[in-house]
Amino acid sequence: MLKSKQLTLALLINATLISTAFASEQSESKGFVEDAEGTVLFRTGYINRDKKALGVKDQSSAAQSAIFDLESGYTKGVVGFGVGVVGDASFKLGANKNASNNMIPRETGLNSQGELAKQAGDTYDHWARGGANIKARISNTEVRYGTQVLDLPVLASNTGRMVPEYFEGVLVTSREINGLELTAGKFTKNQMSDQINTDGNELDRAVVWGAKYKLSDAFNASYFGLDSKNKLDRHYLNANYKQALANGSTLTYDFSGYHTEWDKDASTYSSTLGNENVDGRSNNIWAVSGAYNQGPHNIMLAYQQNTGNTGYDYNVNADGFQSIYLPNSYLSDFIGNHEKSVQVQYNLDFNTLGVAGLNWTTAYVYGWDIKAVENGVLLSDDNQEREFFNQVKYTVQSGFAKDASLRVRNSYYRTSNDYNKTYIGDTNEWRIFLDIPVKLF
Repeated sequence: MLKSKQLTLALLINATLISTAFASEQSESKGFVEDAEGTVLFRTGYINRDKKALGVKDQSSAAQSAIFDLESGYTKGVVGFGVGVVGDASFKLGANKNASNNMIPRETGLNSQGELAKQAGDTYDHWARGGANIKARISNTEVRYGTQVLDLPVLASNTGRMVPEYFEGVLVTSREINGLELTAGKFTKNQMSDQINTDGNELDRAVVWGAKYKLSDAFNASYFGLDSKNKLDRHYLNANYKQALANGSTLTYDFSGYHTEWDKDASTYSSTLGNENVDGRSNNIWAVSGAYNQGPHNIMLAYQQNTGNTGYDYNVNADGFQSIYLPNSYLSDFIGNHEKSVQVQYNLDFNTLGVAGLNWTTAYVYGWDIKAVENGVLLSDDNQEREFFNQVKYTVQSGFAKDASLRVRNSYYRTSNDYNKTYIGDTNEWRIFLDIPVKLF
């Protein structure tokens, strides 16, 4: 593991010394003020989960947020410097007595066991979060330190709720070699979307590294790794190939997979070895998919499989709420212990049919061979789950409301009795998000 991190850092350093045939990003800098950009995203969001199990409360949340992203340009010179600010301000809509779904933060209060605990009390009426970062750039290599929204397969911020998940630390991104992007970073704080505390998930230290390589317009490959202190080691691999066919159609092949090993101090919820204070927990999850595209139509078939003594129990150890870059992920992620799953998805782009900006996605996913585990005890090993997913999204194409979008999605989810006790549980879910982006400068 140490050798992998040392090699990646060495590559980042050496890459800055390599003369390339393309112009550097820093040499094209116009200035600190001249290249500055600022946006605010006004988001109105609603999530309702109609829970079907007896004695389980339905969950619903509604809120209004403004999400800010302010970026200076880089100063001119061999080394450029700049600053950035990310943040959000929100207020709830309605009482939100049964709010959950990682939408709205809660105050400290009594949990179901009668114990005083964080995020167990009433929902906040209004709240604000955020932070700043500083950045430096030489040639095509950038170093950024501070509060950030991450988009890494092994450490990805949640962006599917009202406001983003934040990480605090340093991230280096280098594009000195044409087609190759190298990444390395270290993060020490993690704040989920529904948390006020800047380190609500109590992240100790997470080191990430990786590389993406574009061999050609048709073929891409990537590898990323994560070492989270006293929690877990995770590795991700992806390869994607797009084949051109007759009549402008394409066929895209994709492979992606993760390998995870948990430390003794980590938490899981699906391991047959026990879910805390135990060594030897591991998981492999991989998926293959093929997608055929012809004009407005796109059809995808996917197969996904888990092996090991634990499911892909992500987002339990401050490892990113969205760290699952796999195809069979909607309301359920189909990541149960030993689970296999298949998916068929259809996407229709109405642009060529005369309705620009309108898009519809429908999908059906079925999973089987799931080991249902409760408190480290195997309940049964032949569980199933299934989800029928639909989403309609419309984006305004022109006028004063250009780029504003309305997204409506629904999931119908059902599972076996034992797995119903230990995972999501039978649920009908609706999500409605109205996004209005405004460019400040």
